[in-house]
Amino acid sequence: MTTRLDQPREIRRTIVPRPHYDAESFGRLSERFARFLGTARFLVYMTVFIVVWIGWNFLAPHFLRWDPYPFIFLTLILSLQASYAAPLILLAQNRQDDRDRVQYEQDRSRNERTIADTEYITREIAGLRVALSEVVTRDFLRSELQQILRELDAKDQHPTLS
Repeated sequence: MTTRLDQPREIRRTIVPRPHYDAESFGRLSERFARFLGTARFLVYMTVFIVVWIGWNFLAPHFLRWDPYPFIFLTLILSLQASYAAPLILLAQNRQDDRDRVQYEQDRSRNERTIADTEYITREIAGLRVALSEVVTRDFLRSELQQILRELDAKDQHPTLS
């Protein structure tokens, strides 16, 4: 059996089943999280959290402090938060890029249809102009009739010429 690159591999049976998650709901959650991280509310909450943390660990009695100077536990918490925030933000950006790509393709397709319609209408108008140039206009018909009337008047005045 040859393996094709455009086909997914067969699922391998494993002893321990792989955890399954809904990628769409996880993506939506990551977008909500990334949207929240980009707000002033998050910055205020984070600033209040850090100020309270540092204030408590400076001002509280020694037996109530949980993270004395140099704040190793606070550093660990902030690193952990950043290590989860970065991939979630990247996932949200990738999903946005995918939506932008789909929107771009739809816009391009709509643009191509509009150009095709415009070219069709232009050809139709050009055809109508050509057809109208061959149609007798009122002024041309009037001038021809006046010419015939002059010729008839000239014949009436000179009956011997005919």
